[in-house]
Amino acid sequence: MTIHTTTSTDGRGRPTRGRLRRIATVVTAVCAGVTALALAVPTTASASPATTTGTSVSAARHGHDAQPDARLDPTRFHGVNWADPRDNYVNGPVVLSGLSTSDDYRTTYRKADRVIREFRKDLGADTVRLPVNPYSVGTTWWNSYRAVIDAARHRDVKVVLGYWEGSDASKDGKVDDPAAWWGMWDTLTRTYSHDSGVFFEPMNEPFGYAPADWVQLATTWVQRYTAQGIPRDRVFVSGTGYNDHVDAICAAPALDGTYVSQHYYGYWGTRNAAEWKADFESRLGDQACSNRTVLDEFGVPMTTGLDYRGSATTGNADADNSVAFLQTVTTVARERHLGAVYWPGLRTDDTYSLETIRGSGQNLSLRVTNDSGLALLHWAWGEGRRAPFAVR
Repeated sequence: MTIHTTTSTDGRGRPTRGRLRRIATVVTAVCAGVTALALAVPTTASASPATTTGTSVSAARHGHDAQPDARLDPTRFHGVNWADPRDNYVNGPVVLSGLSTSDDYRTTYRKADRVIREFRKDLGADTVRLPVNPYSVGTTWWNSYRAVIDAARHRDVKVVLGYWEGSDASKDGKVDDPAAWWGMWDTLTRTYSHDSGVFFEPMNEPFGYAPADWVQLATTWVQRYTAQGIPRDRVFVSGTGYNDHVDAICAAPALDGTYVSQHYYGYWGTRNAAEWKADFESRLGDQACSNRTVLDEFGVPMTTGLDYRGSATTGNADADNSVAFLQTVTTVARERHLGAVYWPGLRTDDTYSLETIRGSGQNLSLRVTNDSGLALLHWAWGEGRRAPFAVR
């Protein structure tokens, strides 16, 4: 897990973004062995989350799939996250920024269509990653919430549905209620089985599981739903820990043919560009693994006026760290042909948000908060021939 030195935290138990310098230390824990989960539902535990770097699990198998899977193309995913102001970790329905549980399907659809249209027009995004949980699927709110997915698909925007656990005591990096979790996925996979533009991410940031245990649970999920007709290339398997290493997933034969999702943030450390590059690449493994990898969360402050086209050697430690991080990560994503889904495209009161809401009710519109940050996101997506910043 990642240990942060800071005075305040956000809803993820991580440091509040845009406040103090973020210092992260990754601690390696020893995997205690594989639990025999088979096809049974997983059990939760109250113990502290296991810590992991995910590197040792994959060492023996890396390179097993030297030829890329022709079905997998992570560069298809040029996107952003649309998040609940509470950071998606809630013991209740997830309610995306700009939406309300009092809205019916038609009202939710109109609001969502405006937001998705702005993601398309302002950002050029063709993918949106959305949170789901058992409080939001198969419930009264589900009758409205599914309008968001419908609005995206009607505009030909791909949708990644990822499970978020609850907040407070429920936030331990493990599935909160296995029976409810399986029931949620039964509903989602059945509802969208025939829509090739809807993708499924069994769990966001499974930091409570040791690497082998997470691989086993993900394998159980994949076996269950591929047997019901969900293609492997519509599944995103999260990296171990806070989605911070993907080696163990790429090394698991039972997970071949799936995408893997990586997360990476500038507040995880304070580094120069060369150090960020070395650290990021150590988490990605080899190119065979990158051929399956979508960076579906990464972000930096966007509302504080930073110029991400500028220098990372100004003497402003916080600004320099963020600039060096984003310039490096977007370049590596481009060079490695990763998918890139920024966190977040829209989240109310989040300094990392790439867009902010103007208007209210059904008269929503969005405004880009940082043109230089958007330019670097496009660079990660493979657009342009010259970097939008001076290469040093």
